[in-house]
Amino acid sequence: MAGRARQRLPERLRKRAEFLAVRRGTRRRGPFFLLEVLERGDANPPRLGITVTKKVGNAVERNRIRRRLREAVRVHAAGDMAPGTDYVIVGRREILDAPFSALKDELSRRFRGKKPARTG
Repeated sequence: MAGRARQRLPERLRKRAEFLAVRRGTRRRGPFFLLEVLERGDANPPRLGITVTKKVGNAVERNRIRRRLREAVRVHAAGDMAPGTDYVIVGRREILDAPFSALKDELSRRFRGKKPARTG
């Protein structure tokens, strides 16, 4: 990575209670994932949690989904996260087949709260 500063992931949600608290917020559905958003009302940095249910696949597939999501947030979408907000990404199986650029763009769009452009 010559010439580019290494970006970092936002702070993580770690406890089950933190994940459950975010469920009270709004939901933004997308083709690859569900994004749950809770505005905490403070100026602290954003926090992120990633979860993939067992319905999606075996442990290898779930871990691949988590790794793809983490990397997409790190390299592209972390700057679109608002301070004082908690995010939980619930990954879907479609992430495994999606082009990485499409995943990055969808994450950025959902973090900003915009709907995808309609075609047709």
